[in-house]
Amino acid sequence: MKPTHTRRLLYPAEIAAVLLCAFAFTTPWLTDNPFVASIVNQILIATIAALSVFVMLRMNLLTFAVPAFMAIGGFAAALVAKAGGTNVLLLGLTGFLVPALVAVPLGVLVLRQRGVYFVLVTFVFSEILQLFLFETPALTGGSNGIAGVPAATFLTISFNSSAAVLQIAAGVAFAATLITAVLCRRCEQPFAAIEENETLAASLGLVVWRYKALGFVVSAGLAGLAGLSLVLMLLTAHPSSFSPLSSVNYITYAIVGGRASILGPIVGSALLVFASNLFGGQGEYSQGLFGLLIILVTLLARGGIVGGLQAILRRRVNRAEPVRAAVKLSDAA
Repeated sequence: MKPTHTRRLLYPAEIAAVLLCAFAFTTPWLTDNPFVASIVNQILIATIAALSVFVMLRMNLLTFAVPAFMAIGGFAAALVAKAGGTNVLLLGLTGFLVPALVAVPLGVLVLRQRGVYFVLVTFVFSEILQLFLFETPALTGGSNGIAGVPAATFLTISFNSSAAVLQIAAGVAFAATLITAVLCRRCEQPFAAIEENETLAASLGLVVWRYKALGFVVSAGLAGLAGLSLVLMLLTAHPSSFSPLSSVNYITYAIVGGRASILGPIVGSALLVFASNLFGGQGEYSQGLFGLLIILVTLLARGGIVGGLQAILRRRVNRAEPVRAAVKLSDAA
C-alpha cells in the first residue's frame, strides 16, 4: 500500500503557487496605479512562460522553443478574435490547444535529441517560426502583424479596461499554475527518474518517451497561454513580440527562482521583471545592474532563490531536532 502522502494531489508549495496567482485578481481593488498594473501583468505573463520552461527542466531538458509556442498560441487566438470569436474561454482553449497540437508531431522529432542538441533544435525552431511569421503576410500580417485585436468578452461583459485585462492575465496564470502543479505532482516520480538517469529509467521499464511527450505538449500549451495573455494585453500580435532571444529571459526566470519547486518560476519572474522595470530608468547602466543582480543570485543561491530558502529552513529544522529530543528525554525523566 502506498504511503498516504503520495495520494495528495497538491502539496504546500503547489497550493501556495496557486494562491499567489489567485491573489493577483485583487490587484485592481488594491491600487489603481497603471504602472503597478502594468508590472503585475508583465509578471503574470512571464510566470506562465517560465512555467513552460519549468516543466521541461523537471526532465532535465532546457527548451528554447517557448517564444515559438507563445507566437503560435498568440497568433491563433488573434485570428479567432478577429473572426468574431472573442469569448475568453474560446480564446483560452485556442491559445492552449493549437500549440499543444503543433507540439505533437514536433515532439517526435526533437525529443530524440538530448543535451545541447535538444537546445539547438528548439532554438532553431523558434528562429524558423519567426521567419515564417514575417514571410506570410496573408496569414500573420507579416511585418505589420495583426493589429486591432478585439477585447476578450464573456457573455455580455467586454474586458476592454486595463483592470479587466489584468484580471484575465491573472485567470490565465491561475489556470497555467494549476495545470503545472497537477502535472508535476502526478508525474513526479517518472520526471525525477528521467532527470536523474534517462537510460537507467528506460531499462527499468519506464516508458520514457510517453512522459517526455506529455511534458513537451503541456509545456507548449502553457507557452501558448503566455502568448495569449501578451496579445490580449497589447491587442496586437506582432512577430517582434516573440523574439527567439526572449527565451533566455524565461529560462533565467525559472532557474534564478529555483527549478526544484513550482514557486521558483513565480518568484524568479516577479523579482526579475520588477528589477528590469526598476533598472530601466538607469539609462546605460540598466543592463549592467540587471546582469549583476542575476550573477549575485546565482552565486549566493545555487538552487535558486526558493531552493536557497528551503536549504536554510532545512538546516534550522535539523539543528532544532536534537534540542527537541533532549527536551523530551528530560521531560520523560
